Amino acid sequence: MSNISRRTVIKRLGASASVGSLSWSALAAERAPRHLSFTHLHTGKQLNLTYHDGRQYLPGALSEVNLFLSDFRTKESHPIDPALLDILHDLKTCLDCRNSKFEVISGYRSPATNEQLRQASVGVAKKSLHMQGRAIDVRLSDMDSDRLRQAAISLGRGGVGYYPSSNFVHLDTGRFRYW
Repeated sequence: MSNISRRTVIKRLGASASVGSLSWSALAAERAPRHLSFTHLHTGKQLNLTYHDGRQYLPGALSEVNLFLSDFRTKESHPIDPALLDILHDLKTCLDCRNSKFEVISGYRSPATNEQLRQASVGVAKKSLHMQGRAIDVRLSDMDSDRLRQAAISLGRGGVGYYPSSNFVHLDTGRFRYW
């Protein structure tokens, strides 16, 4: 993880630049610490942390994220995919809103919670990536959710779902797709 390839940097920057035009400032940005701030809308809890020091993920911070994004209904926690955190970080960077907080609607979901939500709603997948710690439903505190959705689509990574009537965006680390 400490050796970051040019390919990884290009992918994280949206893959629009050619290898020859990749600047050293972009590489330096890739090696900068990664910080995220959250407010959980169901629990009222807040979390502000640096989860990557520019060289590696920080195990203590990842443990904090796992607990923070646990299933608030059952209190079960599950490891959260660090790539999901990277997507959130990259969104804040590309939207130039580094001081904004992600408002969390749903992080990890236990199988029981997922089934309960499936029974109550049409849009919940039977094999949801939420149950694998690979999905999150969020909005940004000071950003229109449609703008967050557009930025997420422009990254070209994972799944991006937009739920305007509930005002949130679903993000996951599955294959790239959007709805």
